[in-house]
Amino acid sequence: MMDISTAALMSIIALVVLVAISCVNDELNVGFLGIGFAILVGGIWGNLTGSKVMGAFPLSLFMILIGVTFLFGMAQSNGTMEKLTAYAVRLCKGNTALIPLIIFILTTFITTIGPGNIAGCALIAPMAMAIAARVNMPAFLMTLLVVGAANGAAFSPVAPTGIISNGIIAKIAPALSIPPESLNWLAWKIHFNAEVAQTFVNIGGFFIMGGLAWIRNQKGKALNIDELAPKPEPFNRAQILTLAMIALLIVLVVVPGLPGVKGILPKSFTNMLSNVGSISFILACVLMLTGAGDSKAAIKVMPWGVIMMVCGVSVLIDVMDKAGGLNFLVNIMASVSGPVTINFWVSFVPAVISAYSSSSGVVMPMFLPMVPGLVELTGGDPIAIITSINVGAHLVDTSPLSTLGALCIASAGEQEDKSKLFRKLLIWGLAMSVVSGIVCYFFFGVLGL
Repeated sequence: MMDISTAALMSIIALVVLVAISCVNDELNVGFLGIGFAILVGGIWGNLTGSKVMGAFPLSLFMILIGVTFLFGMAQSNGTMEKLTAYAVRLCKGNTALIPLIIFILTTFITTIGPGNIAGCALIAPMAMAIAARVNMPAFLMTLLVVGAANGAAFSPVAPTGIISNGIIAKIAPALSIPPESLNWLAWKIHFNAEVAQTFVNIGGFFIMGGLAWIRNQKGKALNIDELAPKPEPFNRAQILTLAMIALLIVLVVVPGLPGVKGILPKSFTNMLSNVGSISFILACVLMLTGAGDSKAAIKVMPWGVIMMVCGVSVLIDVMDKAGGLNFLVNIMASVSGPVTINFWVSFVPAVISAYSSSSGVVMPMFLPMVPGLVELTGGDPIAIITSINVGAHLVDTSPLSTLGALCIASAGEQEDKSKLFRKLLIWGLAMSVVSGIVCYFFFGVLGL
C-alpha cells in the first residue's frame, strides 16, 4: 500500500466533494467553492498561506475568457451575430442537414493552420451556437462538433498544443532512442492519431446523442429558406465595423502563427497580440470608441458564472498538485499497468485531471516527461503512450470546467437553459475520461495505430 500524506488525501477528498456538489446542485457556483476548499486544504494541511493559494488563480485564462466574451457580447448586443447567422443559414439554401459537416470542417481547418484549439473554438463557437439556435439544434450537439473538431486538430505541428507536445517529446527522445530526424514524422503521426480518436468519439457521440435524428428530421422537410432564415436588413455601419473587427480577429490570430511569419513581424506587434484574449480587448476598444459597440450591454450578457467556475476549480487543482494528491494518483496508475493496459491508464488518469485543469498547460507537461519511466516499467510502446496521454488530456474538454466547454456555454443562445447544458456537458466530459481510456486501449494498444 502506497503512503499518502494527509494533505494529499484531503485534496483528493475536496475534489471528489466538489464534483459531487456540481452534479447535484446547480445553484451553487463550484468555482467559488473550489477556491474556498483550496484555501481550507492548503491552509490546514498543506502549509500554504491564503495569498499563496490565491496566487494560483489562472489570471491569463480569466482574461482570455473576458476578452473574447466581451468582444462577442458587443457583437451580440448590436445585432451583428443575429444578422450574420441569418446570412450563413441562407447559404445552405434550406439544406440545413449540411450545417454539422460545415461547422466541423471549418473548425478543423482554422485550428490546424495555427491558432490552436482554444483560439479556434473562441472564433467558431459564437457563430456555431447562433446557427444552432436558428435551426433548432441542441447546443449540446453543436458543442460536440466544435470542441471535437478543435481538439482533433490541436496537435497540428504548427498549432500551440502540438508545439508544446513536440517540444517535450524532443527532450525525452534520447531516453526513448528516438533519432532527431524522426521527430517531424512523429509529430504528424501523433497529430493523425489525435484526429482519428477525437473524430471517432465526438462524431459518434453526435450521432448517438440525437444528431442522426436531427439530420433525418431536416432531410424530411421541404424547407423554405425565407421561412427558415428570412432575409435580414442590410448591415448598418456599426455592424459592418463589428464584422470587420471579427474578420481582423481571425487574421491576427492566424497570420502570426504561420510558418516564416513570426520572425518578420515586429516584436512590439507580437507582444500586443500574444493571444486571442489580448487581440479581443484591442478590437473591443475600437468598437467602444467608435460607438459601434455597447459595453454596458456586452457586460450584461457575459457568462460571469461560467468564467468563475473554470478559474475557481483550477485553484483547487493547483493545491492538489502541491499537496501531492496528483503524484499519488500517478503512482497508482504506474503500479497497475502492463504493456497494453498502460494505454488505458495514461489516458484515463490525465483525462480525470484535465477535466478540472489545463490540458496543455498542466497535464501534458506533467505526464509526458514520465513516458521513458513508464516505458521502462511496463514495456509499453512510447508512441502509443504519448498519444494516449495527449488524447486523454483533451477528450474531456467538452466539460464546462474546461476552457472549450466554457466558451461553448458562454456562446449558447438565450433560449438555452445554461444550467442544464452545464450539467449535460459535465456528465459527458467526466464520462470521456473512461471513454478515452477504452478508445486509447483499443486504438493504440491493441490495434497499434
